[in-house]
Amino acid sequence: MSFPTFDTLKQQIPLLDYLQALDWQPIRRLSRDRLMGLCPLHSDRKPSFLVDPNKSLFYCYSCGLGGDVIRFAELYHQVKFPQALALLRQWRGLPALLDAAAEFYRMHLHRHGEAVAYLHQRGIHSPQLIEHMRIGYAPGGCLRGWLTQLGYPLQAMCQAGLVTAVGYDAYMHRVVFPLEGNLYGRSISPAAPPHRFLPGSKGGLYSWDQVRRYPDVILVEGLFDYAVLWQAGFQNVTCAMGSHLNSHQLRQLCDGPRTVYLAFDADSNGSGQRAAQRLARTLGECGINAHLVSLPDGHDPNSFFVQGGTARQFQAFWEAALR
Repeated sequence: MSFPTFDTLKQQIPLLDYLQALDWQPIRRLSRDRLMGLCPLHSDRKPSFLVDPNKSLFYCYSCGLGGDVIRFAELYHQVKFPQALALLRQWRGLPALLDAAAEFYRMHLHRHGEAVAYLHQRGIHSPQLIEHMRIGYAPGGCLRGWLTQLGYPLQAMCQAGLVTAVGYDAYMHRVVFPLEGNLYGRSISPAAPPHRFLPGSKGGLYSWDQVRRYPDVILVEGLFDYAVLWQAGFQNVTCAMGSHLNSHQLRQLCDGPRTVYLAFDADSNGSGQRAAQRLARTLGECGINAHLVSLPDGHDPNSFFVQGGTARQFQAFWEAALR
């Protein structure tokens, strides 16, 4: 994990909020909004515990201990640093387990040449894109141990679908993309099923909070389609993780005035274009302008760029959709 992750956690959990959740109460107020009360870390008879809410720091003049909210959790619960992080995330109500798994997978991506080679094969080579999508790699066999060190119980890992009932990592030899409340794993081995999600919903449209501000939105089926378009400079792109939108994704597309360009797969059997036509009619009924982007036969956006397509060529397809 990186220090920005720790800083973000500290910003999300003010020290005073956490103390008050543990029934700590200030006895007197000092200058600059600082507070003084009994120390919850030892048997304190007179107020010696100083809290600075503005800096989210504490210091006890009696026992000499001090620090931030993570240090307090370590001392109060008598645990080590990783376990304190896990406890704080659980208290905050963050999707902590999935965040921890995603961070683990991210650490492993560049440790495994076969994973990087697979990304290059799929047209993904920009470090900025890899960071933006938080792409990771699940080698298999070591996630459970990592999460255990962070303080997560095996039962929670099994319930999330990260670990099987017999205790093995569920994702093995898969490139992993964090989603809204889920993780998508794409196998790099032809012997395994290519697509895998954790149990539960696939969530909303990919990166929608960043995309929704654009008046023109490009919608694609898959995350690799999204990746090559974003990498080529089309940052108004989003992804539905399939050709059929769930109700949440449909509401997102219809939450304001915009034009949606459907760049679905140009399959040889026509299934992608038929799905795009159905969706265009549905969006039209909701008052949203929708246009189909026609790609060369047999291509999706990913294969188009992998086989040498350019941003200028895709721009031409996009502009042709208006005619």
